[in-house]
Amino acid sequence: MDVGELLSYQPNRGTKRPRDDEEEELKTRRKQAGPRERGRYREEELTVVEEADDDKKRLLQIIDRDGEDEEEEEEPLDESSVKKMILTFEKRSYKNQELRIKFPDNPEKFMESELDLNDIIQEMHVVATMPDLYHLLVELNAVQSLLGLLGHDNTDVSIAVVDLLQELTDIDTLHESEEGAEVLIDALVDGQVVALLVQNLERLDESVREEADGVHNTLAIVENMAEFRPEMCTEAAQQGLLQWLLKRLKAKMPFDANKLYCSEVLAILLQDNDENRELLGELDGIDVLLQQLSVFKRHNPSTAEEQEMMENLFDSLCSCLMLSSNRERFLKGEGLQLMNLMLREKKISRSSALKVLDHAMIGPEGTDNCHKFVDILGLRTIFPLFMKSPRKIKKVGTTEKEHEEHICSILASLLRNLRGQQRTRLLNKFTENDSEKVDRLMELHFKYLGAMQVADKKIEGEKHDMVRRGEIIDNDMDDEFYLRRLDAGLFVLQHICYIMAEICNANVPQIRQRGPQHPSRCTGAQLSTCTCSRGHTCYHGCCVCPACPPRPCPQLRRLRVSPHSSVCWPAGQVGGTGEQPPTPHRQGRRINTPAPGPSAGKMEECSALSPSSAQRGVGLSCTCLQC
Repeated sequence: MDVGELLSYQPNRGTKRPRDDEEEELKTRRKQAGPRERGRYREEELTVVEEADDDKKRLLQIIDRDGEDEEEEEEPLDESSVKKMILTFEKRSYKNQELRIKFPDNPEKFMESELDLNDIIQEMHVVATMPDLYHLLVELNAVQSLLGLLGHDNTDVSIAVVDLLQELTDIDTLHESEEGAEVLIDALVDGQVVALLVQNLERLDESVREEADGVHNTLAIVENMAEFRPEMCTEAAQQGLLQWLLKRLKAKMPFDANKLYCSEVLAILLQDNDENRELLGELDGIDVLLQQLSVFKRHNPSTAEEQEMMENLFDSLCSCLMLSSNRERFLKGEGLQLMNLMLREKKISRSSALKVLDHAMIGPEGTDNCHKFVDILGLRTIFPLFMKSPRKIKKVGTTEKEHEEHICSILASLLRNLRGQQRTRLLNKFTENDSEKVDRLMELHFKYLGAMQVADKKIEGEKHDMVRRGEIIDNDMDDEFYLRRLDAGLFVLQHICYIMAEICNANVPQIRQRGPQHPSRCTGAQLSTCTCSRGHTCYHGCCVCPACPPRPCPQLRRLRVSPHSSVCWPAGQVGGTGEQPPTPHRQGRRINTPAPGPSAGKMEECSALSPSSAQRGVGLSCTCLQC
């Protein structure tokens, strides 16, 4: 379009619009004028209107003509045009490199070539609209040339390349052509794109807006590639990205979008990746995460974006704690003390701190953390949360069910891992205030048992409909139904039942006598459904409530007794860990376990339990006191 012609064009404005007083005077003159003068006035008005119409037509003709010229100049994007574009890019890149080498101290000599190079990089953005042609970028070596420009002395050029790569790797674009995307990602990975991007990040100044945008687009490239090919996360972390992310997070800079993005990418790298978790621990990443989270100990995030960053850091910490070596680092870094303080301060971070404690204590690897938690008076903090869920829990995006799930999981881990004096202190908590915590435990039991019964009824109805339609219920459908049961409350119910079994077998009279006094006194019929069919502790046809009549459990065939408690487990599982314990001894007597066979469901007297329990017919066939 000829912009100069448009700008220089001046329409014929004609006579100025008269003011109101002038209009009145003009009307008076028309009335006083004769017929010939009135005709002259009308001719002048028609002339002005015709001139205005001519101006509009002329302007439209200019626009139409320039639009046709643009259409003639634009070429359809095909293989030939992309090849021509790549060839032009290679020529300009080589020319700029040659001039920079020839005149290193005279920028005026190579500045024009640098502008031309930047222009062709901008033109190459059009290739992102045709992912089917990505193979040309690889075949003509354009990808390697672009990666080479990431280290260009002029950061404007490197940022332009980052922008282009970000658009080429957009996840929506990649999914449009899987074949073209695979070729491009393979070329980028082979060229160690992450290492080059990290080197470029080190020299960018985020106080400059354009360079800050370059950092953001760099992180977007990593996120896109990780989403399309998750297995490249390990290689990306080892090429310096993980170290740069930790450095950026602990930098003393105001909160901005880039810090939020760093927390997101960090959480992505640590998800289901033990190698990256171990690497983060070796880089003192646990301390970095704890330092960043300590800000929210007494202060709530000021914005929704800052709260999102906080949640990303908590998720990263939970992911790291899946590795046993990081739990030791968490313990040495006083992570338990920080989480305990967060629970007491009642800020938004409390719900996430509860989740971190759950991850830190679960399993045999959490034994040291469990003992330390009791030593720092953590029981005083956790039990008030067990007795009553916080009212403002919905404001932080955590449901009441999630809160109770983490609390029950923590208590189950404490009962499983604590020994000696710490275990006694925990059990004594259940006897305080007329055993109110036992009442709360039974209240939660019936709450989630009811939810499970509703879910099971719905699932059974769906199974019946599927059978009636002739559909086959395969293993995948069984897994889906099982996940739905877990989501409905089975997971929480399993923890609750384990807690009840542990405390009832602890020989604490106040707890054992509390069952018959509870207003919601249960019967064995209320627990007629097996709460677990996947190898956890079974409560089919029996109840841990001391008020229930003794009945055998038909689900468990071969059992062993946990060496640390009188709770009976299926063979090959102690506390759900899958560990085969040796046959335990207690008071010098060996505990005999029934062998698999027709008599597996019969009751056997358990000599490991207290005499009062043995007299009541406690058997090895179930964890309850009545089997």
